[in-house]
Amino acid sequence: MRVLHRFRTALIAFAAVAGLAFTAPAARADSGSISFSIIKAGIVIGGSAGNGVLVFHGRRYPISIGGISYGFTFGASETRFHGTVSHIRRASDVAGVYAAAGAGVAVGPGAQAIVLTNQNGAVLTISGRSIGAIVAADLNGMVITVR
Repeated sequence: MRVLHRFRTALIAFAAVAGLAFTAPAARADSGSISFSIIKAGIVIGGSAGNGVLVFHGRRYPISIGGISYGFTFGASETRFHGTVSHIRRASDVAGVYAAAGAGVAVGPGAQAIVLTNQNGAVLTISGRSIGAIVAADLNGMVITVR
């Protein structure tokens, strides 16, 4: 009896999630491509800065990135990211605060991939290659502005 109840509950939950995926607001959202470069350096408290470009509806929008991290951070690196931004209706939806927690070691070239969301619902799905020497286990905050 419990198995049947759990199965029915799971089926209802799946139907609700599937229904949300096909709602009208999601249908109006669009996507674009994004690429940017970030330089990160720090000892315990780290900072990062960079710039790049958002391509949305065939138009190029310059972007700036700034951020701070706190935790175990030592070294410096540059990462060049490329990917997509989805669930946006206009270019300004990309602007906002993105947060992540991470850990890693990069000595020389290394690869990274991450998915981030901001307060506007924009979803960054990006990957990149790092150059430098950095050891980190920290909380990161990143702010993107569209210029």
